[in-house]
Amino acid sequence: MASSPAATTDVISSPVPDVALGCNIFDRLHQIGFDGRGMTRPSYGQEENLAHALFMDIAREYGLEIRRDWASNLFLTLAGWDRSLPVVMTGSHVDTVPCGGNFDGAAGAVAGLLVLCSWVKAGFRPERDMTLIVTRAEESVWFPLSYLGSRTAFGLLDPSALDTPRSDDGVSLRQHMLECGAQPDLCGRAPVLDPTKIDCFVELHIEQGPVLSEAGVPVGIVTGICGSTRYRSAVIHGEYAHSGATPRRFRSDAVMAGASMMMALHEAWQKVEAAGEEMTLTFGVCQTDPTQANFAAVPGRLELVIDIRSRDEVLLERMDALVIAQARRVETDYHVQVDLGPRTRSTPAVMDETLQTQARSLAAEMGLPVLSMPSGAGHDAATFAGQGVPTEMLFVRNANGSHNPDESMEMDDFMQGVELLERLLRARAGKMAS
Repeated sequence: MASSPAATTDVISSPVPDVALGCNIFDRLHQIGFDGRGMTRPSYGQEENLAHALFMDIAREYGLEIRRDWASNLFLTLAGWDRSLPVVMTGSHVDTVPCGGNFDGAAGAVAGLLVLCSWVKAGFRPERDMTLIVTRAEESVWFPLSYLGSRTAFGLLDPSALDTPRSDDGVSLRQHMLECGAQPDLCGRAPVLDPTKIDCFVELHIEQGPVLSEAGVPVGIVTGICGSTRYRSAVIHGEYAHSGATPRRFRSDAVMAGASMMMALHEAWQKVEAAGEEMTLTFGVCQTDPTQANFAAVPGRLELVIDIRSRDEVLLERMDALVIAQARRVETDYHVQVDLGPRTRSTPAVMDETLQTQARSLAAEMGLPVLSMPSGAGHDAATFAGQGVPTEMLFVRNANGSHNPDESMEMDDFMQGVELLERLLRARAGKMAS
């Protein structure tokens, strides 16, 4: 281990993240992902590859160590004085949903890179390694696997998942990995992250709802991340029939069965909230078959998705049981057959109390207003927390929600979040000088 000249600690300039560099990276990410309306950077697609290449190019300019694991997650590291110490980590993803925004995920990856570059520019070398991870495939719209990149990083992916087809082209995860330079045959055999060798993980992210905007606060301190239970491919099978010639008692109406099921679950949600419990319920897809459905026919098929989220795992299981019970009820009441399809789920995560306290204290020193709040959306940070790594998230105000082209983030808000991230990571990494 190299010794560090502590006498020079106080004369090093304080790291200042470069706003111009941040704007340039966002502009280049926009060029990579723009689809004519919003951002589309598919998981394990060419646009995600180009975004990773952009981060590697900048890392080389600043002399950072560059490594990719078997799944092509990207690790950019500034070496510390004592490399035997547990590493401080930050990061996020750069893939998007179809026609999404330019800040979901990318803001956290850009923030981490700005912190590392500012440390290099200021001549600051931490006591322990500081690593930015840019994960692959966080957006499960492409592959129905939550937190795919961070799960592979910890060796949590079952090799059978490599056969999962991507939603847009039907090509397997394995094949997409191979085309991106990954090595899927090493799944289950390659070295992966060891949670005991990670001091903490802090992820900056845009808020994906309106809470910070409504409160007039630029930055949020996240207390926990919701888990989920989901049915991504439910189908209600009825029978097509003439709309005028078929009395109600003879109908097998898939739409009415779906409507009854959805309203019953919605009423259960209202009761949950009235009881002071916290969850969300969404039917993001609800559609008939356009090749057969028409105004003069009783609909014989309805496709829908069910997404339930909460920080309470017991509540998630209770609601899942209710979904199944309601499916069985409408089968009887409406003479239909309900195929819920496979269930996918993610586990709720609690953020580290010490990191939350540190973040609030540092924000107070900055004069930065912050709001403690939960995250209704899932994030790679949940994987780190689930592995026992002390984990925290910082939210940046965003006026127009997320998973849409109108994601909005003011650079002033972003840079305040980056400054708080930098101070928190520096406090954890150790104030050693070069």
